[in-house]
Amino acid sequence: MLPAPLTMDVRRGAVAELGALLADSRVATSGRVAVAVGPGQGDHIESLIAPTLGEAEVFRVADGTVDAAVSLGADLRKGAYEVVVGVGGGKTIDATKYAASLAGIPMVAVATNLSHDGICSPTASLVYEGGKGTFGVPMPLAILVDLDFVHNAPQTLVRAGVGDVVSNLSAIEDWQLGNVERGEPIDGLACSMARTAAEALIGRKDSIESDAFLTVLAESLILSGMSMVVAGSSRPASGGDHEILHAVDQLFPGTSNHGELAGIGAAFCFFLREDAARVEQVVDCLRRHELPVVPADIGLSGEQFAEVVALAPATRPGRYTILEHLRMQDSEIRDRVGDYVRAFGR
Repeated sequence: MLPAPLTMDVRRGAVAELGALLADSRVATSGRVAVAVGPGQGDHIESLIAPTLGEAEVFRVADGTVDAAVSLGADLRKGAYEVVVGVGGGKTIDATKYAASLAGIPMVAVATNLSHDGICSPTASLVYEGGKGTFGVPMPLAILVDLDFVHNAPQTLVRAGVGDVVSNLSAIEDWQLGNVERGEPIDGLACSMARTAAEALIGRKDSIESDAFLTVLAESLILSGMSMVVAGSSRPASGGDHEILHAVDQLFPGTSNHGELAGIGAAFCFFLREDAARVEQVVDCLRRHELPVVPADIGLSGEQFAEVVALAPATRPGRYTILEHLRMQDSEIRDRVGDYVRAFGR
């Protein structure tokens, strides 16, 4: 049976009407509800939910670290809550997902941003002493996206979600490559879901200023996350493109955000595949939404990006992508990066 959220809704005013969802006995029966909010918009969110969730206890999630998630998990266990609602951006939702798994209770995700497909993915990306790790968690029981908050979020973060969705196309190519070259099992339904998410978005001419575009972006990010649930791994939404973004995070932390790096990674991987039509389509989409395309757009030199590409395969041992397939030496990597920059640099 296909895992799916009980409710998926994208609209304005979702936070203020959260009580209506939680009144559904399939979500909570005893009224023991906890709400987790981030430090930035916590006061505003708390004021919006107070009229309908007056008895819910609100917890502040300090950041997107393992320590913050573990602390929240301990609070949830002590309070014997029936469900926890994570309201906020990616860090708050990921920390709440992990805390809910530690407490053994379901989680409802209410997204106020659309920067990546972690809204309903079966993973939580959290920072710990050794860097940043990805942890397996159950997907949310219900998913809401509040377009009022999304419109007020930093535009760079909202646009980044486009890069993360479009990178699915590269990830699927890599999964199919692993199937052909190494006999890796592949899930056709997961591929179809991830591809549908990307294709629904890549050719649209409108952008984040419109509710129609944001609705499609939100649905695409959610569908992308669900494809990973079906696959039982991140394979349909994470290939060489994400290996590149993880390598950037390791070598040059703080350079850019997840979605922007995924977009660049996808464009470069299609360039390596010599798929001229697809790389042009991906680059056009990235530029249309004011996303970075070449290393200089995120403050990296060609030499630095070549270092990133060389390290990338080591970030996901055992995963087979175009980067592992080509087995490029350092000199060849530098040449290919140079060719890419000459082809698509402004």
